[in-house]
Amino acid sequence: MSEASAITEADIDLIQRIIPHRYPFLLIDKVVDIVPHKGAVGIKNVTFNEPHFQGHFPGAPIMPGVTIVEALAQSAAVLVGISMDVVDRELLVYFMGIDGCKFRRKVVPGDVLKLHVDVKRGGGKIWKFQGRAMVDGELACEAEFTAMMDLRD
Repeated sequence: MSEASAITEADIDLIQRIIPHRYPFLLIDKVVDIVPHKGAVGIKNVTFNEPHFQGHFPGAPIMPGVTIVEALAQSAAVLVGISMDVVDRELLVYFMGIDGCKFRRKVVPGDVLKLHVDVKRGGGKIWKFQGRAMVDGELACEAEFTAMMDLRD
């Protein structure tokens, strides 16, 4: 077993060693319950001082749905990076498709978003996931999404 496949939790430092996203577009704070090639749970602490809340919407801040889906994808990308043992390598991840996306509740500052991602198919360049974003045990968003992994080095 490789060192990376033994990782079950990724803090912000490890996340940044796996995916290239940085502020203001790094949308996850940590990833827990990592089971390589199976699934993981990303954690996003939603705070009022995030840039999108200035305009979405003044006086009634709501996390944009597309950023919730992106946070699911970033959680999945960390899972893939650990599954493929590519920590400290140049991994780029590209969306290929989003299917059955539904939004069920608002996500607002103060919420803790738990981003459950499960591998439906993966192991090579193309991976498919089932994602569920939860707040306090309540479904906020669900989607299936497909991504292509591009290892640059």
